[in-house]
Amino acid sequence: MQHAGSIHPLDAPQTESMSEDTSTPPDRGPVDTELLDRIAAHLARSDRFDDIRTRPPYAPNAVVAEYNLGYFPNGIKRAYLRIRWFETDDFSIHYSEQYRTGDGWDCRWDRHPNDHNTREHFHPPPDAPTPGSDETYPDDWRDVLTTVLARLDERIDAFWDDCGS
Repeated sequence: MQHAGSIHPLDAPQTESMSEDTSTPPDRGPVDTELLDRIAAHLARSDRFDDIRTRPPYAPNAVVAEYNLGYFPNGIKRAYLRIRWFETDDFSIHYSEQYRTGDGWDCRWDRHPNDHNTREHFHPPPDAPTPGSDETYPDDWRDVLTTVLARLDERIDAFWDDCGS
């Protein structure tokens, strides 16, 4: 498979502000930086993404993968995944679409201890509210990403189905 996106290391310049919780809650443990590097390399093999940043200054505990906007209708000005993974195997995978109208569409897949859902849960679109819905995810990070990307592919395909293409 062709290397689609470029991977930028920690020292890559900030290109856009992103609200980010940079704290590491004690119940999640430290960020798994080695796994984040592996996730970035894995995502870079997909044509879905134009740019992949590992632990950028605006999201120092995450991988941020910017979608190739050719997959979307013109009304979308940005779409990205922000992935945080911890040594405890907890994670947060946030997907966001930002529209030219100023609106957005967000959802998030989480695995972490909390007081609003089971450890594994999903915050549904369009605004990823808390509480979300309880979910069950695979154990292996590759399988989690496969599950998330498949759901997002369905979302992207629906844009074109709605357009009659």
